[in-house]
Amino acid sequence: MLPWIVDAEQDGFEAEIRASVPVLVDFWAPWCGPCRMVSPLVERVGRDNAGRLKVVKLNTDNAPDISTRYAVRGIPLLVLIRDGAEVDRMVGATALERLRAWIEPQLPPATAHQAE
Repeated sequence: MLPWIVDAEQDGFEAEIRASVPVLVDFWAPWCGPCRMVSPLVERVGRDNAGRLKVVKLNTDNAPDISTRYAVRGIPLLVLIRDGAEVDRMVGATALERLRAWIEPQLPPATAHQAE
């Protein structure tokens, strides 16, 4: 995976969500059908916004403590974190355009180098 899209484990989660850009955490599980639909969209948004957004994917089955701390009640759950604090969340499957519209206002402006 790209350095802007990472799979996190429970032990390394805190380090992964510390970033100079907003972090989109994708809480998912392998048995979750809607998660399998949303995951490629999340990764696409991460690739499209490399340098402006970091995507951290967390399997909730392997990280029950983190799931509890973030009050995960349903998956897929997307949590947007900026400067270590939760900014917003979106529960359930979503379309690519809705995901982009939700994320875009939280991102820093693109630089000419990032657009290349």
